[in-house]
Amino acid sequence: MEISNNYSTAKVWNTSNKNVSKSSEKNKWKLTDSLKEKIVDLAKKDAQDNVYMGNAFMNLRKAEVSKVAPDRAALIGKFSQSMNSGNMSAMKEVEEADKKWLCMLFGIPYGAKYQGTGTGSAIHVYNEDGEEVLTYTGGVGWQEKETKAESQVHSALKMTYYEAFSEARKALNSEEKAGSINEDIISQGNFDMKA
Repeated sequence: MEISNNYSTAKVWNTSNKNVSKSSEKNKWKLTDSLKEKIVDLAKKDAQDNVYMGNAFMNLRKAEVSKVAPDRAALIGKFSQSMNSGNMSAMKEVEEADKKWLCMLFGIPYGAKYQGTGTGSAIHVYNEDGEEVLTYTGGVGWQEKETKAESQVHSALKMTYYEAFSEARKALNSEEKAGSINEDIISQGNFDMKA
């Protein structure tokens, strides 16, 4: 069995194609005041429902992260389309990591590396910042790799939510405790009816 760690690379950054949004432009995500308010409202509702990170917040988080995420579905689609076309000569070019073919396959501003041969081979897809965004291996299939921008958005949203949820739970617990004390006083008859 022959094992190879040979890498063939196709880099396709620094293009003049204006139809492609560069990741540096996409990475300018900001946690706005209106978004913070929306997160606080969702956290308060979830605290009342005794649910941490309910569906509405998870959907919001997914939508915000997608604003900075590479279009992985399109990248996977391009590769799958090529594989399903039955064009073995094109697949041979991928195996040989023909630079032009990989550029056409993954598009700008992405780059790709083809590693190894046979069952140990893999394709790694990188964004223009050199961050790996996808990996394909024969036995496993596609695996997504989170970018720094995506991690930062996740962190900002989760921290804002956590703080708002914690505050809401504290307030609810205080209200419940006060209500419980009042019920105890009334049930024990420790009050003056003449007042």
